[in-house]
Amino acid sequence: VDTMEPEGHGLAKMMGCRLWTATSKALFVEFLATGLYVFFGVGSTLHWPLALPTVLQITITFNLATAMAVQITWKTSGAHINPAVTLAFLVGSQISLPRAVAYVAAQLTGATVGAAVLYGVTPGDIRETLGINMVWSNVSTGQAVTVELVLTLQLVLCVFASTDSRQASGSPATMIGISVALGHLIGIYFTGCSMNPARSFGPALIVGKFTLHWIFWVGPLTGAVLASLIYNFILFPDTKTLAQRLAILTGTEETQKLVALEPQKESQSGSEDSIPKSVC
Repeated sequence: VDTMEPEGHGLAKMMGCRLWTATSKALFVEFLATGLYVFFGVGSTLHWPLALPTVLQITITFNLATAMAVQITWKTSGAHINPAVTLAFLVGSQISLPRAVAYVAAQLTGATVGAAVLYGVTPGDIRETLGINMVWSNVSTGQAVTVELVLTLQLVLCVFASTDSRQASGSPATMIGISVALGHLIGIYFTGCSMNPARSFGPALIVGKFTLHWIFWVGPLTGAVLASLIYNFILFPDTKTLAQRLAILTGTEETQKLVALEPQKESQSGSEDSIPKSVC
């Protein structure tokens, strides 16, 4: 009895295996990097009696934490580490909707775990509110939303410019880190500076305080959408057709790329067919 699978079925199974492997790695690295970002960044805001944090200290820490997280993730997942950045890439037709949803879930989970670890290792009298984002008493909600919008807009523009192969080469870690530092030098005085809903969500969930928490979603997400429209449709528009954008949105474009690459790999293997192939 011939137990071999049809060629088409075997190819589809192999493509699905490779796609799942790549996606699972990307989700894990987004989870890990976001957790580390929150642990180090939020950790710099804690009020130790002998060394109260300064604006410059917090800014530098978030700068370094961002550079670290971007360096870890940019070749595996595209260096999002932020639901606002993921939304911007979705609007710009650079990521599928299923992948974007999975990225955001991984980011929020990572941020929560990072905040939980920080909470667990910090003495009770130092934790206080665990560095959650709060609007200062003399700042209105409208002003807070606007500030978060502007701060995130410049961040996302920098992310696009730093990761766009048409504009830049090499690691974008330094420039994105500088962009985050720039936002903190201003934003700390208004909202504690979020620019990242995951950074706000993790600590808020751990301490159970969601006062005006919506600001740290509406502001960054709106700024991210505006930045994506400005960059991808005004500053550096691409030539994607509607059909291509729909393929990217639904995720079929990723499978099509793998199918297109497979014949090339087979032709390069030549006489190496006797080498055992990996099994998912």
